[in-house]
Amino acid sequence: MRWYVSIGAVLVAGAMAGGDVAGIAAPNPSNQFGLQLAGKEADPSVDVELVLAVDVSYSMDLDELALQREGYAQAITSREFLQALKGGPNGRISVTYFEWAASGDQKLIIPWRVIDGPETADAVANEILKTPIRRASRTSISGAINFGMALIDENPRRGIRRVIDISGDGANNNGSPVTLARDAAVEKGVVINGLPIMVKELSYSTMDIGNLDFYYEDCVIGGPGSFVVAIKERDRFKEAIRTKLVLEVAGRTPERPVVPVAASEPRVNCLVGERIWQERWGR
Repeated sequence: MRWYVSIGAVLVAGAMAGGDVAGIAAPNPSNQFGLQLAGKEADPSVDVELVLAVDVSYSMDLDELALQREGYAQAITSREFLQALKGGPNGRISVTYFEWAASGDQKLIIPWRVIDGPETADAVANEILKTPIRRASRTSISGAINFGMALIDENPRRGIRRVIDISGDGANNNGSPVTLARDAAVEKGVVINGLPIMVKELSYSTMDIGNLDFYYEDCVIGGPGSFVVAIKERDRFKEAIRTKLVLEVAGRTPERPVVPVAASEPRVNCLVGERIWQERWGR
């Protein structure tokens, strides 16, 4: 079951609980995901393998990119996050962080790191903050999911849960259809959660779509307990990121979700990004 949740609702559950080179290839791209446990420890040694996939497309302004970076860094070192971390069976997680834009443009910022307390959390946060901010063209959520799957394949540590966390401010308009990538990941037992960013007025020049949260709910997220936390106010940007990461580490979803996702046909055309791109540029 998938859920769309508000920041306020999630906070309740949460309390309970590099060079600048684009287009880096996914690790060992010849691996076809079917061998994703090969070479890993026999028993789970971390509570979750968490992939943080962060949009840096040109539709994101520099202020949003800075808020996004700071939000992830502050979330990882927050009291709520560390409390959720210690509540797990192993008391540690494995995390990796990369930026994405076009289908062939993914930049790995943080290779797999284990976070097991304040010191390791601080180290990861500092590494995120020290990397120069960049922007790139196109939006390929499918490319981000596929890259995240390759990273999970290569992670030497096995987690009880595997989660890809996708943040972004637009629909897929490059690479394979997002639903194909989502379904392939879910079939492998990976959960995809979404952080749609909706803090600007709709703009023709940036290919914005209305109801981006619906798009993420119906076309991007998937797997048991998957959810969306939509950011609709700039001053709640960091709060939303912290809330989402706390839930993912704790393995929770709100007991009273605000809006259950439609179980039938998507409310938004999952090829809307590709259609808009074709209509405007014919390619």
